[in-house]
Amino acid sequence: MRLEKLQLLNFKNYEEVNLNFPHRINVLVGKNGSGKTNLLDAIFYLSFTRSAFSTLDQQAVLVGRSFFVAKGEFSKGDNRTEISCSVQSGSKKVFREGLYEYQKLSEHIGKYPVILIAPDDVDLIKEGGEARRKFFDSIISQLDIKYLENLLAYNHILKQRNGYLKMASERGAVDWIAVESYDNSLAKYGVQIFERRKEFISEFIPYFIKYYKFIVDENENADLEYISELAGKNFYVGLTAARQRDLALQRTTFGIHRDDFQFVLKGGELKRFGSQGQQKSFVIALKLAQFEIVQKYKGTKPILLLDDIFDKLDDFRIAKLLELIKSDLGQLFITDARPDRTKGLLDQIHVEAFVFTIENGKVREYGEL
Repeated sequence: MRLEKLQLLNFKNYEEVNLNFPHRINVLVGKNGSGKTNLLDAIFYLSFTRSAFSTLDQQAVLVGRSFFVAKGEFSKGDNRTEISCSVQSGSKKVFREGLYEYQKLSEHIGKYPVILIAPDDVDLIKEGGEARRKFFDSIISQLDIKYLENLLAYNHILKQRNGYLKMASERGAVDWIAVESYDNSLAKYGVQIFERRKEFISEFIPYFIKYYKFIVDENENADLEYISELAGKNFYVGLTAARQRDLALQRTTFGIHRDDFQFVLKGGELKRFGSQGQQKSFVIALKLAQFEIVQKYKGTKPILLLDDIFDKLDDFRIAKLLELIKSDLGQLFITDARPDRTKGLLDQIHVEAFVFTIENGKVREYGEL
């Protein structure tokens, strides 16, 4: 799969841009703040129906404008399809595949897979369980539409249950029959999510271990552990036992929304005992494992977005990543503030690239690198 064309109107710091991508490797160069990452985010938008960096669509609209439009032409074999997204202030987001307008954005997830590797990915290690759940939920949702539907349903019911608990607590009166109705629904979807997460992580781990050992070139024991309250307790029983506590705290304190994925190195928790280099290697291995497992399920290589990672990696890890790039990871988009560095690195592995020079939201010039 490839992205052949990209058109933007009023997207972030781009008033208007029309780009063609004739090469497998595309390099976006420019000073920090020029808009390189915004182009990657536009590609991410067309895959995931949302930004990689913000939860609010309006934050992607150019300052002073009321709407944005993003269009991309994707090719799979001989087939080409235009994907378009438009956001208008005060209106519903419109997302189309060709002439077909999605009624549910979830229908689009996984059709045009994209993987982003960015400097802040290390937050997967440093932050709490929510970041890690989102990471793995995002992968599974691309591969399994039923999982995504169950997750959306679970989160909707969870929000309703929490809203009811807050209201009941403030009123000093609770209808336990209403709570039981929420509990039955949460248990129905939650068990399916738990089982799919457990199944997926067992499939994911071998890919991850393979890439971690490749990147570090050492026999370090790295691993992942899926941690869930459901591992040792019936979901409905757990919800029932926590009802009084939930009412007092005005939120649901038992369930798969509290799951976590622990990152382990040499038998200890990576967050506590891993060096910065080990943490970076761990994250890159996670993303490369994501790449391979998505390719396995989808039968096509995802588009890989590499955002300023050469600036954050040491020479050894860069060399390892270049080995993979040379072996053909599919279509790549690489951002860098130093074009001479990127040129030197790609020259080392004798691959051709196409370079786009960006300045203040303008693509000024481009050519072969």
